[in-house]
Amino acid sequence: MFRHQGKSRTFVHNLQIATVLSFVAGMVNVTGFLAIKQLTTNVTGHFALFINDVADFEFWKGTIYFLYLFSFLLGAFTSSFLIEKYRANKKLNVFVIPTMIEVILLLSIAIASDFLELNYPDIIACVLLFAMGLQNSFVSKISKAVVRTTHLTGLFTDLGIELSQLFFPETHPDREKIKRTIKLRLSIISFFFFGGIAAGILYSTFVLKFNTLIFAAAVLLVSLFFDDIRYRLFKTKRKFI
Repeated sequence: MFRHQGKSRTFVHNLQIATVLSFVAGMVNVTGFLAIKQLTTNVTGHFALFINDVADFEFWKGTIYFLYLFSFLLGAFTSSFLIEKYRANKKLNVFVIPTMIEVILLLSIAIASDFLELNYPDIIACVLLFAMGLQNSFVSKISKAVVRTTHLTGLFTDLGIELSQLFFPETHPDREKIKRTIKLRLSIISFFFFGGIAAGILYSTFVLKFNTLIFAAAVLLVSLFFDDIRYRLFKTKRKFI
């Protein structure tokens, strides 16, 4: 799901990566909200609060929301920059680089919470937003903007449009394509929800707090290793056919 690019990429590959990454985003979103009372997978709300503070001439107060916006933007930029820089290296799966950075960031917050008193929630929010910017950028690039996994506003908009198109077969005859896209949107929304539920249970019921992020990082690592092992098996099989 991470390796296939361009013409070799199929709907199934997009569906696989969408479910994994939306599950992770759901976990990060709920963990961030429960721990520091901030949304950490999208910046729409933060932008509104930033504008509100600026309108009230409370520029210093609005600075933190600007940093939230910038962190997400910087994460998206970093991910895209690394992918473009190492794309020419045919031996390297460039999408592994931003994924591993995301894993390291999530694990760092979880491990630090066990040994340090995390008294700076705004820094944690910035780190998580940076990680989600990384994720949203590389999944957008690998799927050619078909998949988005860190926020649902656009997904619900697209889902509403595509559902309405089913009622007009004359102007939208490719119903199978529309149904596949609807399936993709519903999968992302569902797994974002499942990730949030899982995070809520781990955070509150099992009192794991920030250690919940270890599970999110583990999902990413398992997906990477599974993808790599399957790719190697496929190459080995082709040699003997």
